[in-house]
Amino acid sequence: MRNTRALAVAGAAVAALGLSAPAAVAWDRPSNIVVLPSVIARGGQLTITADGCRNGGTATSTAFSPTRLSPVGGGKGNEGDRGGAGSGTARGTATVNSDARPGPYDITVTCDGGSLTKPQAFTVIGGVRGGIGGSSTTGATPTDVAIGGGLVAAAVVGGGVFWMRRRAERNI
Repeated sequence: MRNTRALAVAGAAVAALGLSAPAAVAWDRPSNIVVLPSVIARGGQLTITADGCRNGGTATSTAFSPTRLSPVGGGKGNEGDRGGAGSGTARGTATVNSDARPGPYDITVTCDGGSLTKPQAFTVIGGVRGGIGGSSTTGATPTDVAIGGGLVAAAVVGGGVFWMRRRAERNI
């Protein structure tokens, strides 16, 4: 019975050590990149958050200029007693170039001597033409007018036929 308890205590100690070791290493380089929103129009702003960048860093992509990531929060945060500038998370805002081509883009974050690339982190869509209802033409085309006129004519003829039938039924 004593051997079982000793094994259980040893197993718990090994599990605790195994779970804490990756956390200690995670601060040496970026470990996660979050980009919001994931779909954005040209000229829009992205918020980039990177874990494992306690001293800040830089985010780069072909869709925007290199952007500085600043440490989030103060004090020791999640770092325990390792010291450092922030909680291990850095955040920045990037503006997508107005001439960026529509499609998916990667982001690379470099901080604390390491780098991490998130493939297809966000997607750029074509620009929005605000103020004119999303339309890119200035009015109805001749085809639109012809289709609308045909529908109105069909409605008038159909209504006339219905009215004539109802009138004929009353006379019977």
